[in-house]
Amino acid sequence: MLHEDLMLLFLDEVAGGLRTDSTSIRNALAGAVLLELVESGRVAFEADGGKLAVVDSAPLGNEFLRESLARIGKPMKPRRAVEELRGHVEDDVLAELDARGVLTVEKVRVLGIFPTRAWTLHDVRAVSDLRRLVGDVARGHRAPDDRTGALISLLYAVKALHKVFRGDKHEMNARAREIAAGDWAGVAVRKAVDAVHTAVTAALVAATVAAAGGGSS
Repeated sequence: MLHEDLMLLFLDEVAGGLRTDSTSIRNALAGAVLLELVESGRVAFEADGGKLAVVDSAPLGNEFLRESLARIGKPMKPRRAVEELRGHVEDDVLAELDARGVLTVEKVRVLGIFPTRAWTLHDVRAVSDLRRLVGDVARGHRAPDDRTGALISLLYAVKALHKVFRGDKHEMNARAREIAAGDWAGVAVRKAVDAVHTAVTAALVAATVAAAGGGSS
């Protein structure tokens, strides 16, 4: 699924670890989950276009998405939806990939004191193929489809495109802007992508301001 592919792109399968900070990852993953819910027809914008609401509460086949849908208990603005969905999303998506046998996540301690996670990827080729496919679109070698367009738009929203793929930062960002504004998605998903981009940007600005305020004397 979209959020799983996005998490795999954030993993550095050679050096280990993550390619960007956890705040950006959580925001992007929350955006991916929201897009999944919109594409599934469970969530849609209200008539005035200001808020998202659950329009179909029929059970989803995926437990993680069912739990995510339950977090949108009432109509809310896209930024609020992203905030609701990003709680524990990084751990939850890694656990989902672990359960499917894509990778194994272990709890370890740095210097024997600080708890963190270590992961072992079991299908390096599959991730390399995913990275090559999305990377070709990011560099302009291939036209986007609904999946690659969404992935690139989300990476661009959290300013992580150049951290995930090698290449000229300015050229890739310019390409990502074109993709984000393109017609690769249907109207509902297109509107959701725009809303997620705005919501994620606002969340990142708020986090930066909060961090700066906390560090001042």
